[in-house]
Amino acid sequence: MEGTILVVNCGSSSLKVALFDPQLKKLTSGLAERLGKGDAFASLKGSSGPIELASKANHEDAFRALVSALQDQGLLDEAPVAIGHRVVHGGETFREAALINNDVLSAIRDCAGLAPLHNPVNLLGINATKALFPDTPQVAVFDTAFHQTLPEAAYLYALPLEFYWDWGVRRYGFHGTSHQFMAHEAARLLEKTPATTSIISAHLGNGCSITAIRDGRSVDTSMGLTPLEGLVMGTRSGDVDPGLVDFLATKGMSAEEVNRVLNNESGLLGLSGQTNDMRSLTELADHGHEPSQTAIDVFCFRLARYIGAMMASLKHLDALVFTGGIGENSSRVRKKVVKHLGLFGFSIDNELNNHHGGISKAHIEGADSRFRILVIPTNEELVIAREALAAARPGTAG
Repeated sequence: MEGTILVVNCGSSSLKVALFDPQLKKLTSGLAERLGKGDAFASLKGSSGPIELASKANHEDAFRALVSALQDQGLLDEAPVAIGHRVVHGGETFREAALINNDVLSAIRDCAGLAPLHNPVNLLGINATKALFPDTPQVAVFDTAFHQTLPEAAYLYALPLEFYWDWGVRRYGFHGTSHQFMAHEAARLLEKTPATTSIISAHLGNGCSITAIRDGRSVDTSMGLTPLEGLVMGTRSGDVDPGLVDFLATKGMSAEEVNRVLNNESGLLGLSGQTNDMRSLTELADHGHEPSQTAIDVFCFRLARYIGAMMASLKHLDALVFTGGIGENSSRVRKKVVKHLGLFGFSIDNELNNHHGGISKAHIEGADSRFRILVIPTNEELVIAREALAAARPGTAG
């Protein structure tokens, strides 16, 4: 198909792709997982079966296989007009999407020290696509860019300023494409413009973050220097006392071990001892598993506390917005969180909360709620596609 836009999201052992038509309608998506391992596999939505990958296939192998499958379906007969890449960390260098050239690649590498688990693999995705489509404009869309409007009071840590000046130690924020989509979609649903809309956007999935958006601009957010700060997440602890690191060192744990525990063995998984999946936790809690109920309780309380904190960054609030896999699908989490917020005047309509029908029925607030409460499915891929097209063909998309 002529004029397509390809979106690439590269993880350490995975590769996701999505294909959009010239009108930014999603045509299909694909996924490769367990890359570098003996059981690597890939699949394309709508295809009849799995895509064969060689044992220990790398990102370039997976990308070639997914592109071949797209071509077999007649969806990618010609090279795409633009390829958009999700890049996790843009530091202070990037305030918007960037057409990739040698200088941009160098800057992404320079930010790798701030996101050592993410930026290097994002570069693998860029290299894989350049090898197959060398003449197609490649565009980097940064998770951190939307948060570059944070005021100094929100992004500085109370540390010696030399840490910021010399090493870039500050709060950057993440999930920017999702929060940016919420800013625009909430404004549309509220029949306002983004520039006059202020919301609190709660992106809740395996990774979780919350952002105060004032007049369409991010002014506070929960994630910081890294995606570890903030809310309780699937396997990440979120906020902990920094003294915990020294305390665990006295118990014989190395810095590397502490980092692994906080990122991979904590959060919902650590509290429940069972799983990081909210659906499974809900089932376990319903069957009397107390640690699972505790995990849900801590998750919801921490989120409610952050919602209250985010209100300090706003002059007015048009809506509280839930998004992400948990935010969109867990009526229990939404109800429990809003119950903590009664002092602020939030209330929920139980029937709407239990049976909301997506964007057309996004409102779930109660009749007496001081503020609107919305459930909006996120669409980060659409944001990346739109920004890739705009950067590759200025004036085409916005």
